[in-house]
Amino acid sequence: MTDRDRICAVTLDERTVARRGPDIERERKVAIFDLIEENEFALEGREDGPYALHLSIVDNRLMCDIRREDESLVVAVGLSLSPFRKVVKDYWQICESYYEAVKHATPSRIEAIDMARRGLHNEGSDLLREGLFGKVTVDDNTARRLFTLLCVLHLR
Repeated sequence: MTDRDRICAVTLDERTVARRGPDIERERKVAIFDLIEENEFALEGREDGPYALHLSIVDNRLMCDIRREDESLVVAVGLSLSPFRKVVKDYWQICESYYEAVKHATPSRIEAIDMARRGLHNEGSDLLREGLFGKVTVDDNTARRLFTLLCVLHLR
């Protein structure tokens, strides 16, 4: 990976995002901040980054509009959301349990729920990497943060 193989900006299509609560909004902000701070994002066969990434959901697909810093389109990559449906649903259910547990549960209960949450997060990020294979190469942390953003967009 080179210094060009990275994301320099991220936007979500707010028209496709449901109203979010404070916990989900915090997840979104942290994912975008961490993603911009540190990521590895390389387009196969291209060296014209760094890239501005615009994410949206269109016709049951995650659309990744990948642009240059000047906002000129490089490529649009679409991923079917079908493989993500169950893991996203399960992830949000466990997140709700986690947010509630943080308020009232014992530390051991919170830790158990958080381990389950991380496991689902890893499963989702692996699916994302598989879907991007041959088009975009990302490291583990970048895939995890992108999965968080996919979940935020997928929330209905």
